[in-house]
Amino acid sequence: MKKFIFTALTVGALTSLSLQSCTNLDEPVYDAIPADQFLKTDAQVAAALGPAYGGLRGITWDWFNPSEASSDELIVPTRGGDWFDNGDWLAYSRHTWTPQHGPINGMWGFIFGNISRVNQLIPVVSTNKAAVDELRAIRAFYYFMAIDAFGNVPIVTDSKSNGATKTRAEVYAFLEKELTESIPSLTAGKAYSRMTQDAGNMLLAKLYLNAGVYKGSPEWQKALDAVNKVIASKNAYSLSSSTLANFIVQNQGSGENIWTIPFDSFKAGGMNFQMRTLHYANATTYGLSNSPWNGFCTLADFYNSFEKTDLRKAMWIEGQQFAASGAKLLDAKNQPLAFIADFPKDQMTDADPEFQVAGIRSQKYEIQRNNPNGDQSNDYVVFRLADALLMKAEASLKLGKAADALAEVNKVRVRSGVAAMTTLTEKDILAERGREMAWEGWRRNDMIRFGTFSLERKFMKKLDKTRELFPIPQARIDANPLLKQNPGY
Repeated sequence: MKKFIFTALTVGALTSLSLQSCTNLDEPVYDAIPADQFLKTDAQVAAALGPAYGGLRGITWDWFNPSEASSDELIVPTRGGDWFDNGDWLAYSRHTWTPQHGPINGMWGFIFGNISRVNQLIPVVSTNKAAVDELRAIRAFYYFMAIDAFGNVPIVTDSKSNGATKTRAEVYAFLEKELTESIPSLTAGKAYSRMTQDAGNMLLAKLYLNAGVYKGSPEWQKALDAVNKVIASKNAYSLSSSTLANFIVQNQGSGENIWTIPFDSFKAGGMNFQMRTLHYANATTYGLSNSPWNGFCTLADFYNSFEKTDLRKAMWIEGQQFAASGAKLLDAKNQPLAFIADFPKDQMTDADPEFQVAGIRSQKYEIQRNNPNGDQSNDYVVFRLADALLMKAEASLKLGKAADALAEVNKVRVRSGVAAMTTLTEKDILAERGREMAWEGWRRNDMIRFGTFSLERKFMKKLDKTRELFPIPQARIDANPLLKQNPGY
């Protein structure tokens, strides 16, 4: 399958393109599309929607980092002088972030900056209902991130909205309406990286799955109905040979991935998990032209939750590290460089060289060897079939359909070489979601829904359910007094 990279045309350029008027010219004009011919082909529509899709590439940093580093499956330790950054990374693991936390302010800017971009695009494509509805569905994805991270947020759909805070329940109702109205207009077939009906129904199912958190009352049947539409789709998604097969460098051929965000080492940067997780010396392991940053790793308890026979354990890089030549790599003490699961001390701020190798690293997104750039070409996976099956299992179990739930979970487990379960609890589903969906940006969302996000674990300093929402950044409140801070901040 050919990868299509959305180009980030400016809204101004698109406006001039669509509003071009005809005049009496002696010579034909070939560098503009007359208004009556605009948005007539799929290529024209894709070009018009490019800015809305291009903005999604910020997800690997502005959404992934807070969602994973605040959970039990990813930690960013301070290694000597590296990764302190005013204590921002430590605050994620400790749950001690404040309204002044810089990266949380960045997440707000990512979400609402892109919502504003979509709002500017909608009038430009107003003559094409399908294009408008596609933009509404993309905007709904940004609003899903907003309701999940911040709860009570403004609903802004045009330049006239006043930006006042709405309740989480009001945002939920808005999201449900936007998705149910726009999904029928989306393409029913496969359109790589586009917001299709299947992607829209996955998003709607995610919304319903979290209804108990977002609006205070569950919607398990609606969640089941929405996810069943995806599973039964005529596009016939199927589980890949392995979980990791969906994350290879050229993963656009996956039959399991439902919606992805395209990246390219040269043309569309931002896919750089390998830089965040690998040790500096691992550049010689993979033939990288850039030295990695020696940061992200997983916690020992999460790593140890994988059974020895679990094929998904291949996502982790552990033990002795080697150069491409086969020579053992050495650490700062000139000793063999070997990643260890746990941290030698309770504090994550130790400068001891031993701390440089603490934590098991991730290669869930295949590391692109001999890469001259810091960015890779793996496409970021937002939705895939295994997630849909586990969502169906969760909703089914909540509705008393234990046999159905067990069958879906076992499809995912058997694929990874672990024994099928004979009984199933909610705790089992959360654990299985952890092993299957690790480092895909969903762990915080899952833990909050299952009630485990604020339970005590290593390095946490603040055990408070108010941490289930991030604070509204103080800089945003200063700029817009209509915003109201979340409780606990």
